[in-house]
Amino acid sequence: MILSHIVLVFVAGLVTALATGLGAIPFFFVEEFSDSWNVALWGIASGIMVAASLFGLINEGLQYAAGGFPALMIGGLLTGVALVEASDRLLDRIDIDTDDHAETNHRHGNDSVGGEHTDTTTEINTDGGSRPATDTGTQGPDDHRLEAKAFADGDLKTLVLILGILTVHSFPEGVAVGVSFAELGFEGGMNVFGVAIPVLAVFMTVAISIHNVPEGTAIAIPMRAMGLSKWRMVGAAVFSSLPQPIGAVIAFAFVTWAESFLPFGFGFAAGAMIYLVITEFIPEALETGSDLPYGGYRALVGGIFAGVAVMVPLLYV
Repeated sequence: MILSHIVLVFVAGLVTALATGLGAIPFFFVEEFSDSWNVALWGIASGIMVAASLFGLINEGLQYAAGGFPALMIGGLLTGVALVEASDRLLDRIDIDTDDHAETNHRHGNDSVGGEHTDTTTEINTDGGSRPATDTGTQGPDDHRLEAKAFADGDLKTLVLILGILTVHSFPEGVAVGVSFAELGFEGGMNVFGVAIPVLAVFMTVAISIHNVPEGTAIAIPMRAMGLSKWRMVGAAVFSSLPQPIGAVIAFAFVTWAESFLPFGFGFAAGAMIYLVITEFIPEALETGSDLPYGGYRALVGGIFAGVAVMVPLLYV
């Protein structure tokens, strides 16, 4: 394995992490950031990722099957889905309470109104959000409040714990980047500084970078409400995606070292990406655009079609 290849994959993963910081940049110039723009970005990223998974990763995995049953690729696909689902269930089980006031509210509830006691206790969860303790719904657009609070307070212990949780959440995206570089240096790729980079790797990196922009915006919104500086908002957004370059290098090293497991790697990345799009990207986009015309569906579908339209022709160039 060539060290320069590992460095290149790490840089690609780092680019996706830095792209998260772009989500905070608009707050340098404006007070509000258009929900329609966020929803469209979610759609574009979803379209590119699904197209890259179906016509790129899965197609590559099928080619390694040599006409036989693609058992390794299907096994990888199911494992990718299982990992994302397991990580979501793990995050749902973990709660962090960093505020003594929250504990007080939990014991006593809010003040009674008209002699009636109404408990609107709020839990702060490891995905950064806050929701009623009885709420078992999906993640909302303010799910990064805990991370914002940890940055505001300079709470190193909480930040380290959050980084560990983010590693579970961001690992599949990093794996997708790393696996897409599996044929790095082979003929037929895009020549960059004398190295043939697979077209699939370029577009997977771009897709995840686009996805990370609205993710960064979601992190910046509660931080702006807390009055934190703009550069701390950027730093927090980048921090949230730091596990991605690490996951990219690990995945690239694995599929390069164990080449016979390459179909498994392609399937794993494809399964994780498609499942993330269906269960996280699209629901989050629709929740962000709930107040838009047509509930945000028009902006989302337009973005998805744009992402697919850009991606598919380039995969066959």
